[in-house]
Amino acid sequence: MFWRILASSAVLALLGACQTDSKQQILATNQSAVQLRSFQSRAFDTTDRAKTLRTVIATLQDLGFVIDKADATLGTVSATKLDRYALRMTVTVRERGSTQTLVRANAQYNITAVEDPKPYQQFFEALQKAMFLTAHEVDG
Repeated sequence: MFWRILASSAVLALLGACQTDSKQQILATNQSAVQLRSFQSRAFDTTDRAKTLRTVIATLQDLGFVIDKADATLGTVSATKLDRYALRMTVTVRERGSTQTLVRANAQYNITAVEDPKPYQQFFEALQKAMFLTAHEVDG
């Protein structure tokens, strides 16, 4: 009986330690959530969510990503770029008010969230150019 209680206590202690570690990992970001979100989000002056989603897919492909999954109903696209590391990006497209569409990107290297603004800036610079060309019906 003593050994069962001791074993149960050890298991609970280990589970508790794992929970503390994951909480610490979630809360231990180098940048504030607001600053990170500013890197990850852009608003575009269009209400055509479907066209924006198609432009996001084309932009990701132009940047060397392979589309893993796209869902027009949810407005999400997941893509992977296999360079030196596996960079996975998930992009969400949703309406913002009555005149804009919000595009938000989340990137991960393997399982680590990307907090460096550079990959987001590269994506949004390319997307902005593609959105301009699409709005003006220019074949790129």
